[in-house]
Amino acid sequence: MIPFSDIQALIIDMDGVLWHGSQPLPGLIDFFETLRAKHLRFILATNNATLTAEQYVIKLAGMGVFINADQILTSAMATASYLSREVDPTTSRVFVIGEEGARAPLLEQGFTLTDTFDPVNTQTNADIVVCGLDRTLTWQKLATATYTLHAGAKFIGTNADTSLPTEQGMTIGNGAILAALQAATGVKPITIGKPEPIMYRQAMALLGTDTNKTIAIGDRLDTDILGAVRADIRSLMVLTGVSSEEDLKVSDFQPTWVMQDIRAITQALQIT
Repeated sequence: MIPFSDIQALIIDMDGVLWHGSQPLPGLIDFFETLRAKHLRFILATNNATLTAEQYVIKLAGMGVFINADQILTSAMATASYLSREVDPTTSRVFVIGEEGARAPLLEQGFTLTDTFDPVNTQTNADIVVCGLDRTLTWQKLATATYTLHAGAKFIGTNADTSLPTEQGMTIGNGAILAALQAATGVKPITIGKPEPIMYRQAMALLGTDTNKTIAIGDRLDTDILGAVRADIRSLMVLTGVSSEEDLKVSDFQPTWVMQDIRAITQALQIT
């Protein structure tokens, strides 16, 4: 039995938990209606850095779920927040591989973004390369990132997921792009998203809760669940995404609970 009566907040993954690509998973609306009925605070925390918080709000609205942008935390938002504490945004230039979801949080923090590399005057190039999932990835983007890293830029990955569940099946994730750049440069990225505990700690700060009163819900052992272990919070894994019951049998770490899907979570909440 999950002690939902003792829980104040949930940190919920999206891809593989709430939807596959643009296809909502069964029970999505009932799940959020039950969270509100039970007065459970939540943050939707995703490693997927392609969309902005506002775009995720629109995506959910199209599925019949209405939330606020401050209830979204992406790995790109976590990355921008992390970098703003590590360096001075007003004097730092960033080259981004990624979509609007990766670029917008950096601009909001005051960073200057650059899209080019000048081999003659390298001191004007980027100080940091940030790499998020990019569905418009080109050789030129990879080459520019490679030149910039060779010139000494810091290498930051929004997340290291090598795959992504979609309505068509599993596809390439940002971790594969990071691996290509690391192979080309010998530079290992610092990654911010799950399974690093940074996102979960940021989410708990936003929620105003602590490790004893928070549960993480996700579908991936190697990101959602391992991140929860590292952040010292309990976790619930659903079987609608990447990881399976077979994966659990050979894993060195385990979620606190396993459920089939969000419909099962809703049922458990309703009887609490």
